[in-house]
Amino acid sequence: MAMKIRLARGGSKKRPHYSVVAADSRMPRDGRFIEKLGTYNPLLAKDSEDRVKLNMERVQYWLDQGAQPTDRVSRFLETAGVLDKKERANLKKGTPGKAAQERAAAKAEKEAEAAAAAEAPTEE
Repeated sequence: MAMKIRLARGGSKKRPHYSVVAADSRMPRDGRFIEKLGTYNPLLAKDSEDRVKLNMERVQYWLDQGAQPTDRVSRFLETAGVLDKKERANLKKGTPGKAAQERAAAKAEKEAEAAAAAEAPTEE
């Protein structure tokens, strides 16, 4: 059985609240799970202690049993110091879009023209 440590969504519309659960990977996101390991409330401030609560003993037990954490849960575990930090490559996120690149090129061209005009000697 392929085990996952993942988030199960609860809460009403636009007011999410997640349970961190150990579940069979074949089960639906909010479906059957084996054990609840903690909670995550994204509406709280990032520095709040109640934002992420995990039962670290049980999380470690499931990791030892071979359960694979999802990306979001692995970030929680990295913050808690249970897992080593992974290198994540999101190559497109930092690059500006097509329109922004065109605006930047036009702005650079204008600045180059202005600098050339300022440095050119004036005839007197």
